[in-house]
Amino acid sequence: MRALRRFTVRASLPEPLSALSTLATNLRWTWHPPTQELFASIDSRVWSEVGGDPLRLLSVVDAGKLEALARDEQFLLKLHALASDLERYVEGPRWYQRRQDEIAQRREHGATNDNPLPTSVAYFSMEFGVHEALPNYSGGLGILAGDHLKAASDLGVPLIAVGLLYRSGYFRQSLSLDGWQQEHYPSLDPRGLPLELLTEPSGLPLLVHVAMPGDRMLRAKIWRAQVGRVPLLLLDSDVEQNDEDLRGVTDRLYGGDQNHRIRQEILAGIGGVRAVRTFCELTGHPQPEVFHTNEGHAGFLGLERIREYITNDGLDFDQALTAARAGAVFTTHTPVPAGIDRFPVDLVQHYFGSEQLVPGVNTQRILALGAEDNPGMFNMAHMGLRLAQRANGVSKLHGEVSRDMFRGLWPGFDATEVPIGSVTNGVHGPTWAATEMSKLLGASEADNHNSSLGLGAFQPVTDAGLWELRTTLRGRLVTEVRRRLRESWLQRGASALELGWTDSVFDPAVLTVGFARRVPTYKRLTLMLRDPERLRSLLLHPERPVQLVVAGKSHPADDGGKALIQQIVRYADDAGVRHRIVFLPDYDMSMARYLYWGCDVWLNNPMRPLEACGTSGMKAALNGGLNLSIRDGWWDELYDGSNGWAIPTADGVNDPIRRDDLEANALYELLGSQVAPLFYDRGEDGVPTRWMSMVRHTLASLGPVVQASRMVREYVETYYAPAAASAQNVVGDGFRGAKELSSYRHRLRASWTRVRVLDSDLVLGGSSVPVLGAPVTVRARVELAGLEPSEVDVQVVLGKVSNDSDELKDVVTAPMTYTGNGNYEAEVPLPHAGALGYTVRVLPRHGLLASPAELGRVVLAS
Repeated sequence: MRALRRFTVRASLPEPLSALSTLATNLRWTWHPPTQELFASIDSRVWSEVGGDPLRLLSVVDAGKLEALARDEQFLLKLHALASDLERYVEGPRWYQRRQDEIAQRREHGATNDNPLPTSVAYFSMEFGVHEALPNYSGGLGILAGDHLKAASDLGVPLIAVGLLYRSGYFRQSLSLDGWQQEHYPSLDPRGLPLELLTEPSGLPLLVHVAMPGDRMLRAKIWRAQVGRVPLLLLDSDVEQNDEDLRGVTDRLYGGDQNHRIRQEILAGIGGVRAVRTFCELTGHPQPEVFHTNEGHAGFLGLERIREYITNDGLDFDQALTAARAGAVFTTHTPVPAGIDRFPVDLVQHYFGSEQLVPGVNTQRILALGAEDNPGMFNMAHMGLRLAQRANGVSKLHGEVSRDMFRGLWPGFDATEVPIGSVTNGVHGPTWAATEMSKLLGASEADNHNSSLGLGAFQPVTDAGLWELRTTLRGRLVTEVRRRLRESWLQRGASALELGWTDSVFDPAVLTVGFARRVPTYKRLTLMLRDPERLRSLLLHPERPVQLVVAGKSHPADDGGKALIQQIVRYADDAGVRHRIVFLPDYDMSMARYLYWGCDVWLNNPMRPLEACGTSGMKAALNGGLNLSIRDGWWDELYDGSNGWAIPTADGVNDPIRRDDLEANALYELLGSQVAPLFYDRGEDGVPTRWMSMVRHTLASLGPVVQASRMVREYVETYYAPAAASAQNVVGDGFRGAKELSSYRHRLRASWTRVRVLDSDLVLGGSSVPVLGAPVTVRARVELAGLEPSEVDVQVVLGKVSNDSDELKDVVTAPMTYTGNGNYEAEVPLPHAGALGYTVRVLPRHGLLASPAELGRVVLAS
C-alpha cells in the first residue's frame, strides 16, 4: 500500500539531552568536526547509514540508547561543553564586531574616513548549498551562496539570507542502461529538515502575501534555517489557501516554464523583502541597510523596496529609486548574454500591469528598468544593474568580461570605465578541507583574533607525512568510487552477480584526476574524448597510468548536455578501460567532498573566457590537489607557474571544432609529458619529492587567498560598508539626499542634450617636438546649457591611436579647471610615446554618485 501523505516526527529527547536538538538544528555542525564526532559517538553505524545527518540520526536511533546517554556523565560533559561553545560562537564578538569598534574609535578621534559597517545586510539567492542535509541547491551558484553564509557567520557579519524552499529540491540523477541521464524528484518534508517554521503568537504560520493577476493571492510560509549566526529564510508556497497552481510555485528548483519561473522570482524578490521585514519585526533583528542580490533571479526585490519608499515615506518614483539604489549591491555570475534570465515583456506586463503587485510603482518605469536591445524582452541582469549603485563580477577576468558585456548600458564610456568591479569567489575552508588535512596543517574554523581561516598557519610536516596523508585520502576516494559505481550499475539494471569487477576499479596508487561540475556546453565535459585512443593510452600506460573520475548533472531540459554525459558513460563502460575511468551519477556535496579530498589533479577545461569563476579547483587545492586548467575564472589570476598547470588556449581560432582539437591535444600533452612523469618520479623512500614541492606551494600560496573569509571581508569593506554609507546619506534628514540627487537628475535630463564641447585645442610646451612626459596644455570651451560648473566634470582624455583608427586606447584622464565664461584648462604630461590622440568630455558630478559613469551620461567633443 502507498502512503496517502508523508510526514516527519522528530525524536523526543530525554531532558538531559535537550541540547542535542539545538546542536542538530544549527547548521554550524556541518563544518564543526567536534559536533559531528559527538553525534557519531551516539551510534556510529546509524550515523553512517543516515549520511551524517544529526536530525535523521536522532529520529531513528534506539530510544534505549538515548536513555542510557542521558545517564552517561562523560557524554553529558561533552554535550554541555559543545552547547556552551556554540552559544559563545553565536553570541560573542568576532572579526566584524571588533572591526566595528575599531572604526568607531578611530572616527571618534578623527583618525579615519572609513565608513561605519552596516548593522544588517540582506543576502538574496535562488539557491543555497549549505549541506546535503538541506538539499536546496543545484550547483556552483548555490554552493557559493552557502559558503558565503558560513564565512559571514565565522566572521560575525550580520547577514540575513533569503531564498525559496523547494519541496522537491533539485533532481536526483541516475543512468539508464544505455547511459542516458534520468531524473528523480524526491519529496521533501520541511519538518524532517533542520528548519523552524515562523509562526504567529497563536501558533499559526506567518504568511507572506504577494498579489497575482486576476485578483488572486500567492501566500508563502517562512521557514528558518540557522547557519551558525546567520538566519536563512526560505519561502514555501505549499499553503492550503493557495490555488493549486500557486501552491506549486516552489515545487522544484529551476523547473517549469517561464510563467512558473517568473512567479518564483517574484516570490523570491518581492516576497523575500516582505519576509525579511516580518522576521525583523518578530525577532527584533535590525532591518537591513544593505540588500545584496546574488545574480539576477531575485532582482524584483528592488521594486518592492521602491514601493516601500513610495507607500511608507511619500517619495516619488525617482526619489524612491535613488534611495533603493544607494543600499543595493548586485553580483553577476554570468559571462555570456545567453545565461541571463529574460522574460517576454508581455509576461512582465501580465504580472505588474495592474499595479497590484507593487502598488504605486508605475509599470512603464518597471519595464524601462529591464529594457534591452530587443524591445520585446525584459532583462533581469539589466534591471539588477539599474537598481544597484554597486555591482561586481566574481573574478578579475569575469569583471573584465562583464564590463565589456554590459557596456551598452553606459554608452560613450570605455569598457574599463563601466562601473562593475570584481570580488573573486572563495570557498569555506572548514567545509571543504579534509579534517586530517586541517589538523596536519594547523587549520582552524576561524581564528577569532585575526579572522584568518584555513591553511594559512602552515605547520612543519615532512614530505613523507604529507604524502602519506594524500595517499590515505586517495584510498578513501577509491573506496567511495567502487561503492557508488556498484550502486549505479544496480540502478541501471545489472545483476549483483555480474558486478564483481567493481571491487577492483581504480587503484589507490595511481595518479587520480577529477572532473566534476554542471554540464553546459561551454564547460566541455567531453574535451577529454576528442582523441579516444590517446586518452586510452594515458589511462593504460604501463609505467605511468592515469585514472579519471567524472561526475556532473545536465539540466533536465538540456538534451545536448545529456548526450555529452552519455558519450562519457559509454566510453567508461568499455571493459578495457572501465577500471581506469568512471562516471559517477548524482553529483552532490557528499560526493564532492570525496573528490576534493582524494584527487591528485583537478581538471577544468571550459571555453575561455566563459567560466565566471569556477571554485571546484579551489576546494581541491585546500586538500593538496594540483589544478590542471584552462586559464579562466579564478585560475587566470592565481596560477603562478608552480601551483599546477595551465592548459594553453587557442585564442584567435574561431572554428570551435579546430579550437577543441588544439586544446585537447595540449591537455593530452600536459598529462602525458609533465603531470604523470612528475607524479611517478619517486625517491628511494617512495615519495615524489618534486610533486610534493608543488603540493606544498599550492597549500601555502592558494590556501589563504581562496578562502570565503577573504571574499566576505572584501564584500564588507568594498561593497557593504560604502553601500550602507550611501544609503544613510540619501535617507537621512527626511530623505534629503534622495530628493537632492533626484532633483539633480531631473535637471540633467532637461539640459543634457544641449550640453556641448564647442571647441578645444592642445598647446605644446617649450619644444616643438612632443616628448614623453613633457607637459601639454589643453583648453576647451563648453556650453553647459544652464547647468552650474559645479554640477559637471570636464576632463581631457589622452591615449594611443593606431594608424587605421582614431579610437583611443590605454587612456589617461585628467580634470580640467574652470577658468570662467565656459572655458576650461588643464596641463597634463604626455603619457605614452608614439601616436597619441586626445578628446574632451563632460560628465555629471554629484557627491552622492558612486562613480562618474554611474548615470551613463557623457558628452564627447565632436
